Amino acid sequence: MTKAIVTDIEGTTSSLSFVKDVLFPYARAHLPDFVRQHSLKPEVKALLDDARQIAGADLENERLISQFIDWIDRDQKITPLKSLQGLIWQDGYRQGAFKGHVYPDAAQRLKDWHAQGYVLYVYSSGSVYAQKLLFGHTEYGDLTPLFSGYFDTHIGGKQEVASYQAIARQLQLPAGDILFLSDIEAELNAARAAGFDTCWLVRDRAIDSRAAHRQVNDFAAIQL
Repeated sequence: MTKAIVTDIEGTTSSLSFVKDVLFPYARAHLPDFVRQHSLKPEVKALLDDARQIAGADLENERLISQFIDWIDRDQKITPLKSLQGLIWQDGYRQGAFKGHVYPDAAQRLKDWHAQGYVLYVYSSGSVYAQKLLFGHTEYGDLTPLFSGYFDTHIGGKQEVASYQAIARQLQLPAGDILFLSDIEAELNAARAAGFDTCWLVRDRAIDSRAAHRQVNDFAAIQL
């Protein structure tokens, strides 16, 4: 019996193109000046120090900026980079440069589930801060009150079984009472291996009845 729902963002609640064509280019373009202007702020300095440890060298800021750009271009899921992107996107949201994209069917169903008493969570490779920014600045207003918690790569990679086991422990629920929504089969495989129920969002594609996970085209079709 489903008691909690954990949802991915990119390709699931939100358009891949929004992240790929709006958020990532914005962060890439603004990252150099952001690091130069804010490198001494404690929060930013801690992220830069974490990035230096991952890079394996005590890089000065300009070389570290180049490392960040390289990680972005190679789509690396580097935790301090994700956190830094979140801070940059905060400026964009506040300045009205863009709004967080959420599919209409996802926004409506999330509201419905919340009203029905289901407990909702987000698990994305983007930082928790970035997740809250996206859901806090949508065309449908601030959706963050719908969610009881957020998870990012601090808890582990999204294709690792241990990550979902850790989420279940934090939710204090049997894994079988948790439904995970994603558009990525490898993530769904990991969640199922941890005991989660799963549902595969395949927007703009035909449903494959032989797929390893039940498939739906949108949130309206998800049966709990």
